[in-house]
This record gives sequence, C-alpha cells and structure tokens, in this order.
Amino acid sequence: MEKENKKFARNSRAHLLLGIILVLLGVAVMAEIFDAVPWRMRDIIFSWQMILIVLGVIFISGSDNKSTGYILLGIGAFFILPRFFDVPHYWRSLFWPSLLILVGLLILFGRARRPRISRERQEGDDLLDDVDIFGGSEKVLHSQNFRGGKISNIFGGSKYDMRQAKLAEGTNILEVTMIFGGSKFIVPEDWDVKMEVTSIFGGFSDKRYRSIVVPDANRKLIIRGEAIFGGGELTNI
Repeated sequence: MEKENKKFARNSRAHLLLGIILVLLGVAVMAEIFDAVPWRMRDIIFSWQMILIVLGVIFISGSDNKSTGYILLGIGAFFILPRFFDVPHYWRSLFWPSLLILVGLLILFGRARRPRISRERQEGDDLLDDVDIFGGSEKVLHSQNFRGGKISNIFGGSKYDMRQAKLAEGTNILEVTMIFGGSKFIVPEDWDVKMEVTSIFGGFSDKRYRSIVVPDANRKLIIRGEAIFGGGELTNI
C-alpha cells in the first residue's frame, strides 16, 4: 500500500507539472503574438527540441528511473542552445561525445545506487545485471529461481533465451534501458509477463504467440523501463 501511495504521489506531481508547463507555454505564445519577447517563441516552443525537454522534465519528476529524463533533457537542451546564444562552429560535433559521457555517468551513478549482486547469484542467473555497449551476445538462462534484474543496451543488444529457466514466486522486475539499441527476450509459454516499457522514438513489441498453456498466477515477470531511439522484442519461440 505504501509503494502504491508513493507511485500515486509521483504521478500526481507529474500531472501537476505537465499542467504548469502547458500554461507557461500558452503564456509564452501569447507574449510572442504581442511582441513582448525578443525571440520567436512560437518556433521554439513547438520545436522537437522543446518536446524532448518537456518530456525529460516530466520523466524526472514522475519516474523511478530518472535516467531517461536526464538524457532527453540533455539532448533537447544541447540542440536548443544555438537558438538563444552564439555557439562555436564545432558545437554540433560535440553531440555524440557529450551523449556518451552523459550515458556513462548515468550508468555509473545508477550502479552505485543499486545493491551489489553477489558473484554466486550472478552465475546462477537468478538476477541479471547486464550492460551491452556497441555490441551484444546470446545468453541462455538456466535459473530455476529467476527474479529479474537490470539490463542496459547502449548502441547494442543481446538475445536472452529464458525457456529453460523458471520464475521465482511473486512479482519479479526486469528493468531495461535501451538507447540506440535493444534486446530480444524469449520466454516460456507458461510465464505471466507484463510489459511496462515507455518508448520514445523507438518501440518494444510483444510478438508472443497465443498459447493454451495457463500461466502460473503466483509467478509474474514485469519488464519495465524505457526504449529511446531503440527497442526490444518479447517472444515465446
């Protein structure tokens, strides 16, 4: 109940922030109509850069995983600065190294906040803790007590075959962050899997075939996270 109350509070803050942003955007457009501001606010407000900034602020205020918000905010701010200030001619060439630094810092600080996973539990595949950057691999899970974990795909991705694994009792969370990359997840037909992946210029598709096998109601896997300029696939074959 306490967790649900916290989630409700975060969603309420996100909705409140969205309302405030919309009001401020409307006021800015009216100010531009009456020539009360020095810039062409309408062109700036309704630009793709501002959309990313607004989405980033909303994600930061209302999400457990704030990395997506920081990345969107950083990309939008980077490309909108030249509209307000004179920047060096090499400004755009700094985008990719800056993005890599930002993603790297988020991964480092994210790993520092997460509890350490012992080597024994990693080898047993009970908890996944996998990072794919500019590459990937194929992994077969054999754990008979799989409890989820965390996967980060940056310009890469892997294939995870879970058909020989078994879910632990209760609700298990697999957090995914897919940025310019993605992974494929193959799950058994009797797994109860729910997707809660937010896609931004990307997608996460459920390609499972319908099965007559009844899932175990006491075991559930939730795949939760974000797909930004990337995506993933869930299948049972």
